[in-house]
Amino acid sequence: MTQTEFTALAERYKDTVYRIALNYYGSPYDADDTVQDVMLKLFQHKEPFESEEHVRYWLIRVTINQCRNGLRWARLRRHESLEDVHVSVQFQQPGQSRVYQEVMALPERYRTVLYLFYYEELSVSKIALLLGVKPTVVTTRLSRARQKLKTKLTEVWQNEQ
Repeated sequence: MTQTEFTALAERYKDTVYRIALNYYGSPYDADDTVQDVMLKLFQHKEPFESEEHVRYWLIRVTINQCRNGLRWARLRRHESLEDVHVSVQFQQPGQSRVYQEVMALPERYRTVLYLFYYEELSVSKIALLLGVKPTVVTTRLSRARQKLKTKLTEVWQNEQ
């Protein structure tokens, strides 16, 4: 891979890698570290990619693996609260902020599948492959995450009225 090709791929996918890592860690600092580690792996990758889609899936898979490895050491590290992370994220519409807070309050297993499904627009089968679980597990997690969000957001919106 040439320097120009690497730079183009890094610019195109650094936000995707960052958002996945932020969903896993809840810490922008750990997410930044993960972006650097994943981009280094991309730079060192020797084999050519088959397509743009192949690059994208490879980066998502490497990011997930890097996050899982990082979580093994999570007990030894200090993390920021999700409230602090929320302050650093900007939204175009006021309601998006509240939805983001509730999504970030979900357990990691639910946050990850929601992000991959809705923001990266991956199919259930592709998410299952990336996470190393069965498609039915992904479907169940999506369903439970939606139900938890619906319950929480309904409560919040009723309290605001």
